[in-house]
Amino acid sequence: MRNSVFFRNIILLIILCSNLACDQWSKSIARSELRYDEQIKLLNDRLTLVKVENTGAFLSFGDSMPEWVRFVFLSLFPLMVLAAGMYYLFSNKHLPKTYAVGLCFVIGGGAGNIYDRLLHGSVTDFLHLDLGIFQTGVFNLADVSIMLGMLMLLCQTFIKRTVVSSGQDTVERHADVL
Repeated sequence: MRNSVFFRNIILLIILCSNLACDQWSKSIARSELRYDEQIKLLNDRLTLVKVENTGAFLSFGDSMPEWVRFVFLSLFPLMVLAAGMYYLFSNKHLPKTYAVGLCFVIGGGAGNIYDRLLHGSVTDFLHLDLGIFQTGVFNLADVSIMLGMLMLLCQTFIKRTVVSSGQDTVERHADVL
């Protein structure tokens, strides 16, 4: 049992660190290879590479706040939430696989953005999607990781509710525990 928990935690740590590493690697390339006045169009102009430094949160929310307020709400508080998430992830041995992996994606992406904020004073965003009727703001791979992780968490919650409402017993509900 101890070995299985150890290996479970190693796998989760690898997933978490892989998300963080891919994010930091991509931001490093964007910082060194893209100029602020440059736009590189790819995939029939559907994907644009453009370097932006975001001092706020999602879609620049909070970028006009005083610096100490931004530090508390955009660095310190999220750091505490990520620490709590890591504690929950590694101390709860009976999380379903999808839920555990989703948490790894959310924590890894969040850690990537907090790392940027603490080290650089802003988060480097460099991707923009234009799918005609749907356009995004400028984002980065940490944001993609967070969104994919949240989607996994929502799917797991929906699957769990569906199974619970269909009358399955607890053993079947948690058959996919990592």
